Amino acid sequence: MCGIAGAVNFKLIYKDIDQNMFHRGPDEQAGFMVDNVDLYHLRLAILDIEGGKQPMHLNERYTIIFNGEIYNHNEIRSLLHLQGTTASDTETLLLLYQKYGVNFLQHLEGMFAFAIYDQQEKKLFIARDRAGKKPLYYYNDGQKFIFASELNCLKGLLPLQMEQNNFYHYLRLGSFYGALTPYKNVSELKAGHFLLIDCTTLAVNNQCWWSINDFYKQTHTDSFEESLEKVDGYLNAAVKKRVESSDLEVGSFLSGGIDSGLTTAIASKYNSRIKTFTVSFDGEYDEAPLAKLVAEKYQTNHTEIKISFDHLKNDLEKICTNYGEPFFDSSAIPSYYVSAAAKKHLTVILNGDGADELFGGYRRYVPFAKYDFFKSNGIIKNTAALTKKFLPPGNNKKSKYNYFYRLLSLASKNSLEIYLSAGVDIMEDYESNILQLGVDYLQPIRTDFNLVANAPISGLRKIMNIDFNTTLFTDLLVKMDIANMANSLEGRSPFLCRELMEYAPGMHDSFKIHGSSTKYLLRQLAKKYLPAELINQPKRGFEIPLKKWVEQELKEVVFDYVGSANAISGQFLQKKFLAGLLNNTIKISAEKRAKILWTLLSMEIWYKKVYLQ
Repeated sequence: MCGIAGAVNFKLIYKDIDQNMFHRGPDEQAGFMVDNVDLYHLRLAILDIEGGKQPMHLNERYTIIFNGEIYNHNEIRSLLHLQGTTASDTETLLLLYQKYGVNFLQHLEGMFAFAIYDQQEKKLFIARDRAGKKPLYYYNDGQKFIFASELNCLKGLLPLQMEQNNFYHYLRLGSFYGALTPYKNVSELKAGHFLLIDCTTLAVNNQCWWSINDFYKQTHTDSFEESLEKVDGYLNAAVKKRVESSDLEVGSFLSGGIDSGLTTAIASKYNSRIKTFTVSFDGEYDEAPLAKLVAEKYQTNHTEIKISFDHLKNDLEKICTNYGEPFFDSSAIPSYYVSAAAKKHLTVILNGDGADELFGGYRRYVPFAKYDFFKSNGIIKNTAALTKKFLPPGNNKKSKYNYFYRLLSLASKNSLEIYLSAGVDIMEDYESNILQLGVDYLQPIRTDFNLVANAPISGLRKIMNIDFNTTLFTDLLVKMDIANMANSLEGRSPFLCRELMEYAPGMHDSFKIHGSSTKYLLRQLAKKYLPAELINQPKRGFEIPLKKWVEQELKEVVFDYVGSANAISGQFLQKKFLAGLLNNTIKISAEKRAKILWTLLSMEIWYKKVYLQ
């Protein structure tokens, strides 16, 4: 786990990279420049600590900088008869590239973002893993090409201009869609994609080498028992690899749910006193008691991190600016705290990321398992719209009424708006207050959405497929990567192993949503590993009481940022609507108000503390 940066036709200033990304690689930093290419690596040493130094070279022709872990690299060396001089997975990538060129990626099981420069061909090859676990951003203005693991690093290397049109996507999604970023000429390399750059002409070839869409079109004939056995086997193998592929101790996050519980239970086979960590704080969202049940069952070395919001105002700006872009997901706050606490004890941590998107963990999936809301039906749409018109909005996030109200809301909409209402649901029903550009600013999202929504697959598969490509990629994986790496901590996600990502989408829908039960197969698997009290618990994560924050602890901060005279929120939303939000004088649920204000607060913090700095 490291940080990487590089450039073509541009001289990197290494001290500027260190200033912005030292946390990603505090153990070693080194650069290499040849021809018109400059490569820089910051290392967090975990595997082959002595032999894995970077940039790494092969035969005075190939040079690599690599961020991530290849869990099956020893198997690859044996299977393909690759001979190296180190035990490093970095060298395995070089050996593969020398033998197969760009066509070796399908062999890899792991998380990665790497760049390989070929001095003979004058070409730079940059690739990213299937799910997009490891980040990669690049700047290209046709004259120079610069890439880095974090947006803040690019911002520190050259002046960047805000791309205002992309913020409309942020207001609706809570993140920047796909390859979009807050900046002009800056893109994110999408999951399962690679770039091949001609360093002489600066021509860039962007190709998709893996897509989960292909696997949602497949249907397995395995019985439930067969699927249960296969998932158990795949998960055990994935956890084992992620525990053993490290020269340092590996721990586990515990959130009180079955995903992290299963990960911890299996990991304890390979480390009988594995260190586990959870957050604890007062209120309805406290997951510590359930996490403790798992810790006690497996006698883990457990740390309960009591979070106090007394210093939240002071920590908020630091945590938000780490992302280098406006970041909507408020669970980034406890994720940062638990990562900081875990780093005091170890450097590598397991988590349950990806399980919800692959196995049906969200409550919003239940109606889609019964009916494909993406199919056009005028009668249902008009009936839902009329009924909703006479009902007050739901005010309790977890109430049955709020669930029913949101169901009506999505049934009354069309196409992409159905997905936005079912998902993050930020500006939905209030989108008319967005200052219009005169163009369909959602078109980039709509094009990709329609490819899935019009596919001959079930409604459940459609929404899970889209969630994997959007929510997981642009939100959840970003959240954990930055929260972990801001504290020089490596996060590993067994559920995002290649086998599960390619098998789970093709399982029968009823194995995921069974009646009103979410994540049905994993709940059945959990009976083998976890205390009974956890089996039927609703989805849990590192949640926070957002409504209370906005109305109490952070009320002054919200007004100072969003209500200031130079706030950029006024460039995107009607001023009357903004005033009504701040003063709580418009008809809107407290949960929805808090969600919108948090979205705006995150944007304002980025603008004032990152962009204008």
